[in-house]
Amino acid sequence: METATTTSNRTFTTQIAQLNPVQKPLVTLGIIAAILLFTITVSVTGWTQGVLFIIGLAFGITLLHARFGFTSAFRRLTSVGNVQGMQAHMLMLAVASILFAIVLGTGFSFTGGSPSGYVFPVGMSVVFGSFLFGIGMQMGNGCASGTLYNVGGGKASLFVTLFGFIVGSVIGAYHFTWWMDTPSIGAVSLATDTGFGYFGGVILQLIIFAGIYGITVQIAKKKNPPKMEPLPTTTGLKKLVRGSWPLLVAAVVLAVLNAITLSVRGNPWGITSAFALWGSKVLMALGVDVSSWGYWSGSSEALQTTVLADSTSVMNFGIILGAFIAAAAQGSFKPKMFKPGVAASSLIGGILMGYGARLAFGCNIGAYFGGIASFSLHGWVWMIMALIGTYLALFIRPLFGMKNPNPKDSIC
Repeated sequence: METATTTSNRTFTTQIAQLNPVQKPLVTLGIIAAILLFTITVSVTGWTQGVLFIIGLAFGITLLHARFGFTSAFRRLTSVGNVQGMQAHMLMLAVASILFAIVLGTGFSFTGGSPSGYVFPVGMSVVFGSFLFGIGMQMGNGCASGTLYNVGGGKASLFVTLFGFIVGSVIGAYHFTWWMDTPSIGAVSLATDTGFGYFGGVILQLIIFAGIYGITVQIAKKKNPPKMEPLPTTTGLKKLVRGSWPLLVAAVVLAVLNAITLSVRGNPWGITSAFALWGSKVLMALGVDVSSWGYWSGSSEALQTTVLADSTSVMNFGIILGAFIAAAAQGSFKPKMFKPGVAASSLIGGILMGYGARLAFGCNIGAYFGGIASFSLHGWVWMIMALIGTYLALFIRPLFGMKNPNPKDSIC
């Protein structure tokens, strides 16, 4: 029998919790599926896509084992002042910024290409889109990465969120041209457009991260928020496959994986563009001429080829499978029924996130994580507006029977 040491809230007493048995048939199924998909991907598209699939697997395993959240981090901060998640974000962004500066500054690439970050215009589309995303991820109970790894982990309501995500992404793609004509100050890089260069950009962002971290420390002192509930875990090498991983460790791993992604495919990690592609392909099969939409101008080839040729799709498949294998290894893959109110909220939240991500040039991964690590001003705007959207969503969630963190209770 394996046991896990946990700590109760505020009193810090030690409790022993039994870990679920490894779901060996599911682990085997997941590994076989991963091998088959890797083999098919390499045979159809080449080794680069295969490597990206493996990176996707690593992302999924890391996210699941650490339960690394963006949605939950924003919600805990705005509801009860718990800052653990946001502090992990600051570490992740700091490490990623340093690594991105090296890659972008030197042009380092594993495939011989010229890597470029996610630096997009700052305008009404980003402001409104990220605000919608902030509301949506709280209603859908998962962001872009959270939706994928929770789908892989067997959280049934997130399947509804994913469906809504795809629908909203397609609608956003349809409206994309209109939003691109709204007021904008253009793309701004805190490295190349300020004269600081990547070295100066890193220093600037590290100062900002340190400032935000300092603010979170003061918030924690003032609010004295409940701690996050520790997840059942084990010790030694078994922790690699049975979890749980500390948030700060996962933050560093995610930053490294994102930098590797940048060096392999030439762009940072992204998720939601694949949702627009999947949905658009379905509409094409139904006879809708999506290739005439402005969003697909210059990239309509993706509509005609296999989704395995789309690096974002391949990585998404890897995230889902990686999370599935990790959940089965933990013995936690147990889909449960959910209430109609949760289903409605998940669908609406998914649609809002899908639509918002298209307007804001990305989600919590492409715009927030990838944008800030790329020194893009739009990433910082995304963070601020998503936090505002999150705060508003705290008043909406109870209407659908969803609970917000309670200052008197430990939070998960």
